Amino acid sequence: MRIAVAGATGNIGARTAAALERDGHEVVRISRALGVDLVTGEGLDAALAGVAAVVDAISPPVLDRDETVAYLGAATRNLLAAGERAGVRHHVLLSIAGMDRIAGNAHYAGKCEQERLVAAGPLPWTIVPATQFHDFAEMVVGWTEHDGAALVPPLLLQPIAPDDVAAILAELVVGGARGRHPDIAGPEAQDLVDMARRTLAVRGRTVKLRPTWDGPFGPAAAGNVLLPGEGARIAPTTFDEWLAQQQV
Repeated sequence: MRIAVAGATGNIGARTAAALERDGHEVVRISRALGVDLVTGEGLDAALAGVAAVVDAISPPVLDRDETVAYLGAATRNLLAAGERAGVRHHVLLSIAGMDRIAGNAHYAGKCEQERLVAAGPLPWTIVPATQFHDFAEMVVGWTEHDGAALVPPLLLQPIAPDDVAAILAELVVGGARGRHPDIAGPEAQDLVDMARRTLAVRGRTVKLRPTWDGPFGPAAAGNVLLPGEGARIAPTTFDEWLAQQQV
């Protein structure tokens, strides 16, 4: 099957493209770095020629709320419209579990706009809400690190390995549209501060972690808000197993 992966140079998109190719599919990689601009639509019709299905794993640059909604909204509209012109039979969107329960997060607002457009759009669709990835703690440290210290919210998560996310997307895109798929998550709940501490140790880095709600997530994200919902699909790779693969 000829399958396009939007965001193919990103963390999940690159892994999904590789998983599909291992399964024998022809993959069309879509990203600005490869000459296709989803926000303007430049190069998109040519990229989707002959494509049967699309995986959307794009991630926006760091923007404010309105800019993020506009960015992801434009990219999604263009991808859906070009998909309709190309005769795409299945559009799969990677989304975020629990994000509708948190107000004020710019990235989550943009993903909600994507979900709305896909559900109302012209193509058969599947939305796959994933919990945060095993490398999320390291990402948060990168957002807030300054002078050897980083602000890390004490989030309760059930993180999932990026390779497991990619494998599930590669599996689902070749099947029929399912509407909203159950949340996908890793096998164990974790504390984000502890995840950050353990990841930094594996990386051989020393950063003073300051648990606080004053960083990128506020108290609205406390408790079980970001845990997967009932009936979630549980992927196999634990955080410990993923950490062992990161040893330097």
